[in-house]
Amino acid sequence: MQRLFLSAVIASNAAVATASDLLVSPAWLKENLAEPKLVLFHVGAKPDFDKEHIPGAQLVSPQDLAIPRAEGALLLQLLPAEALRAKLESLGVSDDSRVVVYFGTDGMSPATRVYFSLDAAGLSERASVLDGGMPAWKAAGGAVTDEIRARAPGKITAKGRPELVLALEDVRAGLAGSKIDVIDARLPEYFDGTSPGSMPRAGHIPGARSIPFSSLATADLRMKPEAEVADIFKAAGVKPGDTVVSYCHIGQQATMVYFAARRLGFNAKVYDGSWDEWSRKEELPVETKPVK
Repeated sequence: MQRLFLSAVIASNAAVATASDLLVSPAWLKENLAEPKLVLFHVGAKPDFDKEHIPGAQLVSPQDLAIPRAEGALLLQLLPAEALRAKLESLGVSDDSRVVVYFGTDGMSPATRVYFSLDAAGLSERASVLDGGMPAWKAAGGAVTDEIRARAPGKITAKGRPELVLALEDVRAGLAGSKIDVIDARLPEYFDGTSPGSMPRAGHIPGARSIPFSSLATADLRMKPEAEVADIFKAAGVKPGDTVVSYCHIGQQATMVYFAARRLGFNAKVYDGSWDEWSRKEELPVETKPVK
């Protein structure tokens, strides 16, 4: 049954890249590190990057690809299409680049947020995440350096994919029509309303299902095998052919669910405003209940 479910999910969207394209191993990166079209994004703290990084990597943060923070505004909102393209070009990305994103020491979700940004820019077929990030690279004997190499600006003509970024009204309309599976990627205590965190209200979007972002990774911060992830999605009520819309606090942890859904072949999107937006609007309903 597990194999049948996984096969059906993958078959539901044949246009997406294969799992091996989306998630690459340290061994693969070693073999391709000298490729001239390879662009490496190190996602993490600057002091860690300055100390050591994979040769040729550039320091990138999710905020670099988001609208600058402003008082009272929503956090971590993806740049508009033209600004996003210009920023990626300034980092040396072109249509024919092979971009690999990896995390330093800060965990997986910042790296998957950068991957999602590349996907929204229309570059997903040539973008991947390094499984296990910098820790896995070092454990595999990969080289590190403190040398920083500048890259020449790139040129992107690929058409962006704004449909991957949902607004609040898109989510409300989708829920009303039962056309989407809304997945809350936060930890259970935020989903069930035990804690509001730093947000105005506690709870979750009515009808949302819970897939905590942390449930998709192993203890050593690698993505769980596809079959295990497929079981997690199935247990949450996600069916083959469904559209998966993920959200979290501010749209970062949600991208781990997004990335996992893409690997399984689902049509995946992110509600970028996430709980930061929904919880501010007192007229919107909120649900609180334990995770089953």
